[in-house]
Amino acid sequence: MAMIASDNHGLRLVTRYAVLVLIAVIFIFPLVFMLMSSLKPDQQLLQDSGSLRAFLPVGDISLQNYTKAFERAPVLTFVFNSLLVTGVTVVLSLVLCSMAGFAFVFVDWKGRGVLLSVLLATLIVPFETIAIPMLLLASKLPWVGMEGLSYGWLNTYRVQIVPFIADGLTVFLFVQYFKDLPGELIEAARVEGASWWQIYRKIVMPLSGPILATAAILKFLTMYNQYLWPLMVTQEEGYRPVMVGLQYFFQLNVAWGEVMAYLSLITVPVLAFYLYLQKAFIASIASTGVKG
Repeated sequence: MAMIASDNHGLRLVTRYAVLVLIAVIFIFPLVFMLMSSLKPDQQLLQDSGSLRAFLPVGDISLQNYTKAFERAPVLTFVFNSLLVTGVTVVLSLVLCSMAGFAFVFVDWKGRGVLLSVLLATLIVPFETIAIPMLLLASKLPWVGMEGLSYGWLNTYRVQIVPFIADGLTVFLFVQYFKDLPGELIEAARVEGASWWQIYRKIVMPLSGPILATAAILKFLTMYNQYLWPLMVTQEEGYRPVMVGLQYFFQLNVAWGEVMAYLSLITVPVLAFYLYLQKAFIASIASTGVKG
């Protein structure tokens, strides 16, 4: 019986890993296709797209498409803009939304249930319905900078960052996670005389590694892939992100090899960020715990 149980366990383990490998291959195929296509001239790219040669480095392989991509558009400027806007937004969003989630869960104040319901209701409002009012508002907002008082936020980094710092989904994620934390820790800290800020910084946030990684990944993908809003508010090339920069490769004659090269370049930061946060996520789960 023990041998049969061991064989069944081994079969289940092999089946599980086989399914995981198959899923990994399915997700990796588009990335391999993109990378291999970026190394081929257009004619060969189109000919190979209907066979397995599309996933193999065969034929006339070179880095010419990458060189032409840099000549056609300021790729590094677009990548820098996206990383700057996305990075600042993610950091500010994690701080402010975690504070909001903490206040909704642990601080007792009148009207928090109603306000949370209103906040969650914003999740069903399509961005396209408020894009034009936001654009009109952004074109007239005041700003005090090095040159003094000015009006209008168009063609700036702040117009791409400020409207997206706080959102209902990120607050909701923190609220749901904080609800599962042991309430006894908070009560004990309050009895010891700890302030809300001390509880937030020294107790709640050290236990929030998994939700921080999750919220950061979702926010990063949302901001990095933005197209409509940056297209509306940035007319100057120096402020445009990667998704708006993609349209440079579809003007006049479309060079698919250059498109694939550009997509490969802008995908690298996403993969690097994801792998880093995945490692941090696993480490936080391994290290997070509550001792009784």
